[in-house]
Amino acid sequence: MRAGGAEPAVVGARDGGGRGGSGGESAIMKEEIARFLDHLEVVRNLSDRTIAAYRRDLCDLEDFVGVYLGRESWEWEELDRGVVRAFLGEAGRRGLAAATIARKLSAARSFFAHLHREGVVAANPLRGVRGPRRDRTLPGHLRLPEMEALFRHATETAAERNDLPATRLLAALELLYGSGLRLAELRSLDLAAIDFDRNQLRVMGKGRKERIVPITEAAARAIRNYLPRRAEAAAPDCDALLVGRHGGRLTDRYIQKTVRDALVRFAERSNLSVHSLRHSFATHLLDGGADLMAVKELLGHASLGTTGIYAHTSRERLRRVYSHSHPRA
Repeated sequence: MRAGGAEPAVVGARDGGGRGGSGGESAIMKEEIARFLDHLEVVRNLSDRTIAAYRRDLCDLEDFVGVYLGRESWEWEELDRGVVRAFLGEAGRRGLAAATIARKLSAARSFFAHLHREGVVAANPLRGVRGPRRDRTLPGHLRLPEMEALFRHATETAAERNDLPATRLLAALELLYGSGLRLAELRSLDLAAIDFDRNQLRVMGKGRKERIVPITEAAARAIRNYLPRRAEAAAPDCDALLVGRHGGRLTDRYIQKTVRDALVRFAERSNLSVHSLRHSFATHLLDGGADLMAVKELLGHASLGTTGIYAHTSRERLRRVYSHSHPRA
C-alpha cells in the first residue's frame, strides 16, 4: 500500500471492474469497493467522472486504513468513528480543501450505507461524523449591464465576421446563459437535441438524468446563424452541435478558455468561468421574481438546497436595495 494515504496515481488505478479503469495496476482494490462502483454504474447510472471520483476517494480511504491499523489484512467491520475522524484529520494535514474533504466523507458515507444494506457491516460508523465547515461563497456572476455588453459585442462580431468561431461562440453564450447549461451539458449537445418548433433542448445532466429546457428566441436565432458554418466544418459522422475546425466535437477545455476570454473583456473579476453564465442565469431569474422551485427544475438540481444559494444571492441584493431606499433603514 502507498504510505500516508496518497491519491492513486491515475483515475483508473485498482479498477476492480468499473468503467474507465486501466486494468494494469498491481495493487488490488478491495472487493467491496469494486462491487460498490459496479452498483453506482449499473443501478444508479452515474457518470464516468463521478464514478472515478468515488474510486479515488475510497481507494484513498482503503490505503489510509491499512497504514492506520498497521496491517494489510483487515475488514470494513473494524472501522469505527475514530478511524474515520483520523482519516479526515489526515486529509486536512495534507492540505486538502474543505470541499475535497467533505467530498471524501460523502463518498465514504455512501459506501458504508451500501455495505450496511448488503449486510457487510452491522452498523454505519459514519453516522454522526461531521465534515469540515465549508464557507458558502456566493458564485461569481455577471451584472446585467456586463451581460448586455457581452452579448452586444458577441452579436455584432458574429454578424460582421460570420465565421465558425464567432457564430459558434455566440450560440454557446446564448445557450449557457439563456438555458443555464453546465459546461459538460453544452459540450455533449447533439444536433438532434434541439427542437426549433418548440424552442427547447433535450439535455443530459448529472447522473445521466435527462431534462427538457427552453431556449430563448435569441439562442434559436444564434444557432440557426451558426449552423451553415458548422456544416462547412463538421465531419460527416459528427453529431455534435459545437464542432471545431477539424470537424470534431469541441473539448471542455477549449469551450472554457474561449468563453472565459469573452467574459473577462466585460467584467474585471477573476473568478469568472463558463459556470458564471449558469450562475447569472439563476441569479437574474430569481431577481426577476422567478419561483425557486422552477429555477431548481431548469438547473437540473436534485435538491432544492443546492438551488438555495441563488436565493441567498437575491436576498443580499434585496437587503442592499432596502438599506439604500427605505427612509428609515
